[in-house]
Amino acid sequence: MVNEKYNVTLRFRDGVENTIQVGPDEDILEVALSENVPILYQCQSGSCASCLGHLKAGTANMRRDVAASLLKSEQEEGQRLVCVTRPESDCLIELDYDSTAGEIRPVDANAFIEELDWIAKDVVRLKLELAEGDWIDFKPGQFIQIKVPGTDDYRSYSMSSTAHDLPYIELLIRILDDGVMSNYLRQQAKPDDVLEIRGAYGSFFLRDDLKVPHIMIAGGTGLAPMMSMLDVIRKKSGRKPKTLLSFGCPDADSLFHLEQVELREFWMPTLETRVSIDRGEEGGVARIGNPVSAITSDDVTDENTVAYLCGPPGMISAARDRLEGLGLKPENIHAEQFVPSA
Repeated sequence: MVNEKYNVTLRFRDGVENTIQVGPDEDILEVALSENVPILYQCQSGSCASCLGHLKAGTANMRRDVAASLLKSEQEEGQRLVCVTRPESDCLIELDYDSTAGEIRPVDANAFIEELDWIAKDVVRLKLELAEGDWIDFKPGQFIQIKVPGTDDYRSYSMSSTAHDLPYIELLIRILDDGVMSNYLRQQAKPDDVLEIRGAYGSFFLRDDLKVPHIMIAGGTGLAPMMSMLDVIRKKSGRKPKTLLSFGCPDADSLFHLEQVELREFWMPTLETRVSIDRGEEGGVARIGNPVSAITSDDVTDENTVAYLCGPPGMISAARDRLEGLGLKPENIHAEQFVPSA
């Protein structure tokens, strides 16, 4: 007996809809890609959240045989990773980006290491130059994957630069005590090394409506995509939105890029920045606390305020709760969380 097919409608933010027929034993993303639906994706395993959608009608649940990155509370709110979601009835899933966002597909490329600078005790700034003839288009906030030399492993990093800076790409990378990419960068990497990269990926990127207030909350190297977004906002013509960047690290020795943050604040009169450390002494360059607690009710005076969050899962969850508690619309909160590599 042939399994029944369900009508799954994928609705983009610009109103474009694609209806596909998906069986109860098929993942929605797999069918969508076979039908050339311009949906954003990357890992296809439930770990990166690039294919995030919001179930608005019908029943569709994520598979239980995969360790997905969505929290239970997020799933209860209707969020779904369509790469591991299967329908149980006709359903409607909304995607928080225009249908044109997925028109640029990820590509493979080679890049040379241009610069490698230690900017904190556990953070490096990696500047790459794309090889001649190679090109990667990306939106501010998206990420690329880099193959670790000598292995088959890839690691994902958000760009801190903008597409305007191409063929140069800048990344802010946290160095772990023991990790395949961290060990390579610490022990072997040098200028002119060739790296295999692919991308760009991700549904976390700056939305086009720059008239409403923006709140950006970054933990550690979650600052990288915020720098890219800020530079795109700064370079666009017209009035700049009121923007708050709240950036935090564990301690003063972990802080980095403060001069670059201050420069953006100098260049953008509508930008306010707050720097926090979890522990340390009062009276330094940073407040004691975390970047989430730095947000107050005075920062959310417009119900249409848009928020961007990037950092570890705990920070993302706390930030969502705080912002929604202060009156922010859930659909106006966009997040990219760091998850451990396999």
